[in-house]
Amino acid sequence: MKRNKTTIIDEKTPLLVLAGPMFLELLLNTMLHNVDTVMLSHYDEYAVGAVGNANTIMFMMIILFNIIATATSVVVAQYLGAKMYESMNMIYTLAIVVNLVFGIALSAAFCAANPFIMNFLHVSPQMRAFSMTYIYIVGGGGFLMAVSNVMLQILRCNGYTKIGMWVTFGINIINIVGNYCFLYGPLKFMNMGVAGVAISTVVARFIAVVALIVFFYVTGTGKLSLRYLNPFPGKLLSRMIKIGLPSAGENLTYNLYQTTLLSFVNAMGNDAVNARAYCNTIISFAMIFSNAAAMSTQIITGHLVGAGKTDEAYKRVFKTLRTSMPITIALSSVNAILCRYTLHIFTDNPNIINLAQAIMIVDIFVEIGRCLNMTFVSSLKAAGAYIFPFIAGLVCNWGLGLTTGYTVGVALGLGVAGIFIGTATDECIRGLIVMYYWYKKKWLGKSVIEKSYNINT
Repeated sequence: MKRNKTTIIDEKTPLLVLAGPMFLELLLNTMLHNVDTVMLSHYDEYAVGAVGNANTIMFMMIILFNIIATATSVVVAQYLGAKMYESMNMIYTLAIVVNLVFGIALSAAFCAANPFIMNFLHVSPQMRAFSMTYIYIVGGGGFLMAVSNVMLQILRCNGYTKIGMWVTFGINIINIVGNYCFLYGPLKFMNMGVAGVAISTVVARFIAVVALIVFFYVTGTGKLSLRYLNPFPGKLLSRMIKIGLPSAGENLTYNLYQTTLLSFVNAMGNDAVNARAYCNTIISFAMIFSNAAAMSTQIITGHLVGAGKTDEAYKRVFKTLRTSMPITIALSSVNAILCRYTLHIFTDNPNIINLAQAIMIVDIFVEIGRCLNMTFVSSLKAAGAYIFPFIAGLVCNWGLGLTTGYTVGVALGLGVAGIFIGTATDECIRGLIVMYYWYKKKWLGKSVIEKSYNINT
């Protein structure tokens, strides 16, 4: 398999070469997720909270899709770092086929469980119909995310980070135009509201999958064919699942924990629900750079570990933190200072604005901990140490985050800001734990390549 020189990634690869396009991609992707909130806020306030509830469930679905996607990023990066190119087409085909089949099954399961999900979240009667409609349509098309997630990981690990940026830009335009048509434009007469917004999202994601497959072939990254799966590489799939399950388990644990916190917030009233939804929209912009830096470092770390350059990998992660942490603190602080003005984009309700301002102050500490977690957890996964982050997440999410959030937010009556204090406690302490694990080099010897150089054994 011939390699293009532009895809070589090593210790000399500048962080911004990968992080720059990823930052723009994540920014555009965040806009895609949040444009529904902005446009719906001028259509129906209950619809905003409803979509916020639904997106919590959609995120859980994405986490499950990432079982194979995460494993793909680890395996592809390490095998490319070791220059074992002959096995790549098999890995690509296996990852995409398995995630497609899994995605279809999971989409059907989430649609079937929709009523149960609404009851579990204690969604109010005013929001229930909106939430269920959004889950039926977007969740039913969730398998598209399963495929696009794997394709993005493959292209990123091969150094093509700009492709994700351009594809995300395109689907943003499609989604915004679709939303406008259904909410305010020529299709307004159909009175579809949330259903129209959901349809726009699914159409945009379908086009994204087509575009990513086209780029996969145009760039010469590899080939996809079922013949690469004959004989079926069962041991490779088993190894990938062993990598992906703890990683997805960590994210799933976090999302279940956040979903439980959301049920507390739903019991506090619609203003609290909407304040959380609006704040999450603004907060998402504060974490973009640290997320892009962590994702880029994960790719570089995987290549370095695969090439046996563990000392370079060790130093590279701390170098990333010295860049991402100050920027994260600055962005979250600006959010807290300006939130009373930016919140007027969504609402003029003074109670919601007061609740949201308290949330944004607490979020500064949430983002500090989240920056630590994203940086070190991503690198640990890239090095093959995927079990420890799962254990740390399980203990800290439920042992610290949930108990602190309930105690401060519900028992002591601080409200939705108290829920965020619980999240800040979890993020900061867990972040310090995983940083110490990396610092002590407990991840050495866990590389996929070190375990086996034969992909079929």
